[in-house]
Amino acid sequence: METQSTGIRENIKRAYVEYVLEQGKQPPSPFVLAKGLGISEAQFYAEYNSLEAVEANLWLGFFAEAQARTESQEVYEGYAVREKLLSFYYIWIETLKANRSFVLFAAKGLRQGDQSVPDSLKLFKQAFKAYVEELIREGRSTGEVASRPLLIDRYAEGFWMQALFLLNFWVKDPSKGFEQTDAAIEKAVNTSFDLVGPSAIDSIIDFAKFIYQNRN
Repeated sequence: METQSTGIRENIKRAYVEYVLEQGKQPPSPFVLAKGLGISEAQFYAEYNSLEAVEANLWLGFFAEAQARTESQEVYEGYAVREKLLSFYYIWIETLKANRSFVLFAAKGLRQGDQSVPDSLKLFKQAFKAYVEELIREGRSTGEVASRPLLIDRYAEGFWMQALFLLNFWVKDPSKGFEQTDAAIEKAVNTSFDLVGPSAIDSIIDFAKFIYQNRN
C-alpha cells in the first residue's frame, strides 16, 4: 500500500513539473492536475494538501538528493566541515542543473536578502538548517567553528541566507558551464568559515580571560 502511495506522490510531482514547463504557470487547481493524471481529487489530497505542498516537496527532494549524494562519497567523512559544505553546494547545484527549467520558474518569486520564507521553501529550509546545524556542532568539536555567545545560534540562519544567495547567483549566472557559480560557492564558503572560525580577536579575548583568571 505504501509503495502505491509513493508512486502516486511521485506521479503528482512529475505531472506538476510537466504542467509548469508546458504551460508556463502553476496548474489552476488540484482537480485539473489530478484529472490530467487520471486520478481522483481525493487521491491527490491524500498525498498533498495543496499545489504549494507539491512544490515544497520538489524543493525538499532536490536538497535530499544532494545531501544523500554528498554523504555517500567515500571521502566525505574525512573532510573538514568547510569541505563538507563545499561538496554539498557543488552537488546541490548539479542537482538543480538537471531541473533548471523548473527551478527558473519556481525561483521567480525569490528575493535575495528577503527575510520572509515562501511556503514552497519552508521544508527545504528546515532540512537544510538541520544539516548545517550538525556541521556546526561538528565544527565546534574540531575547533573549526568558534563558540561565540549570542552569535552561535545565528550561524545556521546565516548559512541559509548563503544558500539563497548561491541559488539566486546560479539562476542569473550567464557564464559557460556556470563557472562563476563554482567560484561564488568557493568564495562564499571560505568567507563564511573565516568568519565563524577562531580568529585573532578570539585568541586575544581568550588570553585576556586567562590572564584575568590567573592574576595574583
